[in-house]
Amino acid sequence: MTERHHLFVRGATFAAVGDGGDIGGVRGGGSPDGVFVRDARHLSRWQLTVDGAVPEVLTPVADGDTARCVLVPRGGRQEPPPYTLWREQAVGDRAFVESLKVTSNLAVTTTVRLGLTVDADFADQFELRSDHRTYAKAGAVRTRQVLDDGIEFGYRRGEWRSCTAVTAEPAPEAVEETGTGARRLVWTLELPPYGGAELLLRVMARPHGDRRAVRVPRSPAAVREQLRDLQVRFVEGVAFPTGWPELAAACARGLDDLASLQVPATGPDGEELRVPAGGAPWFLALLGRDALLTALFALPYRPQLAADTLPALAAAQATGTGTGTGTGRSPLAQPGKIVHEVRHGELAHFGQVPYGRYYGSVDATPLFLVLLGAYVERTGDAALARRLEPHARAAIGWMLDHGGLTSRGYLVYRADEGGLANQNWKDSPGAICCADGTRPTGAVMAAGAQGYAYDALRRTAWVARTVWDDGTYAALLEQAAADLRDRFQRDFWMRERSFPALALDGEGRRIDALASDAGHLLWSGLLDKEYGELVGRRLLEPDFFSGWGVRTLASGQAAYHPLSYHRGSVWPHDNALIALGLARYGLHDEARAVAHGLVDAATAGGHRLPEVLAGYDRDTHPEPVPYPHACVRESRSAAAPLALLTAVGGA
Repeated sequence: MTERHHLFVRGATFAAVGDGGDIGGVRGGGSPDGVFVRDARHLSRWQLTVDGAVPEVLTPVADGDTARCVLVPRGGRQEPPPYTLWREQAVGDRAFVESLKVTSNLAVTTTVRLGLTVDADFADQFELRSDHRTYAKAGAVRTRQVLDDGIEFGYRRGEWRSCTAVTAEPAPEAVEETGTGARRLVWTLELPPYGGAELLLRVMARPHGDRRAVRVPRSPAAVREQLRDLQVRFVEGVAFPTGWPELAAACARGLDDLASLQVPATGPDGEELRVPAGGAPWFLALLGRDALLTALFALPYRPQLAADTLPALAAAQATGTGTGTGTGRSPLAQPGKIVHEVRHGELAHFGQVPYGRYYGSVDATPLFLVLLGAYVERTGDAALARRLEPHARAAIGWMLDHGGLTSRGYLVYRADEGGLANQNWKDSPGAICCADGTRPTGAVMAAGAQGYAYDALRRTAWVARTVWDDGTYAALLEQAAADLRDRFQRDFWMRERSFPALALDGEGRRIDALASDAGHLLWSGLLDKEYGELVGRRLLEPDFFSGWGVRTLASGQAAYHPLSYHRGSVWPHDNALIALGLARYGLHDEARAVAHGLVDAATAGGHRLPEVLAGYDRDTHPEPVPYPHACVRESRSAAAPLALLTAVGGA
């Protein structure tokens, strides 16, 4: 059985360790272990031995802000362990620290020989995914340099440079070769009767392109203190519901996670910003759609997230047209389009994957405008609206021109060979399908994106009229929004099913799967009241509502699968949008039902919502079933309880 990994996150750095605190250098599979910084594995082995053997785990690592476990040398009932090892580990910004304490259980002096095998393979995260793809790395060189107090690993390939330094206090008495490229640090400790000794181990990562000074915390205790201060500041001033303690706990846990999931970014003038990452382990990077939805959910409580996210995305907005995947290219870039994903890894740098600055999203651009309008309305910060006026107008221009609103009547995307087949929020292959599972070919017009476009046009019209003092432009956008609403209800509405189609194909044919995306149309206000109420009530029928949340695809359709990523699972952020939409249309009982299902799921998971849950019915299994490859920490899910609080209050 594969060992479970425990995840610890701090900004653009995360660590995944086993039950005993070790890292074995897993490649491929559901979740590789290691210490990762900016898409690269800076620590691939971290394996402890005592007197030449792997110790036994007495108390495994538990989920928390640091990794703590208790180990003993292997033995039997007749041979109680002569000493006990206490490990505590934590991650900081580009750093990993461990305190290893060894205490004697004997009344005589005891000698212990410790070994720690360490390595840094600098593998790109895309090399470690379960698709087992391989990537050529011509000219790549790995180096190892012994230090007075440890070892430094280096990596270079062309202009690419990375390094990882492992140091210890006290210094190891030797650094041994292992025959594999890894190195073993060794110590011989003399423990007095019932006494102990402590090693402090520090890992400092220097990823390519990051010139900021690295400040390695002295100990895990120092990391705990730093993180606690950060979390206190993040939660400060938020009024949690007193009548619903489970929702209050989910909101508090979500804010704690959001505090750890902030990654560095830069604004249009080079200013340093902190924005929500997509999630760990696979998406600890700026993802346009994810950051925008996270900031929207948190807006009434933490508007600074929006204040940073908007200029960060404006700085990455496309100004020209890009094709291909070579170095420096920007696949799917078109003037005014908001970026989908920004990666900093080696494979992205050399164009071996297209995600260095990837524009494969049809909905990030309208969501950028939705957040800008909502932020200005909420905070009154007209200065930001003026500063970002050229970016907002360029985004509108993309929607009308390259996006397809003028020529096709809707926002349109096509599958990107080598990138994403689908470019709405359900972006896995096959996510957009008919009820029988048939996939469209050619152009796709996804329903949810049209709702975002409608909301973006209306909100930008309000900003143009009230902040930019441009009534003519505002009137143009208002008319475009009204026309879009009329077209949508004519073209997407399936009268025989009293429900909107999931999408239209390039010929205008309806993709007829019954899907949760209809709830996004409630959030955007695209449907008229009659249609909206029909949709809202339909989403709470048993084929849609599992008891934990609304399924991405209603059961009973041939395309449905409870363990599919987007064709039957339950996504917390999807349900948060649905709850907000239900409340918008006055369906408060339905909104509360969705909120209670999600909060119950969070309570079962220590008040934390994962990225996605399996779609099994609550009556079938009394506990929520996890989706096997979900991000453990995900910004949209972390912010989802805040959206529920907005939708239903403390009900």
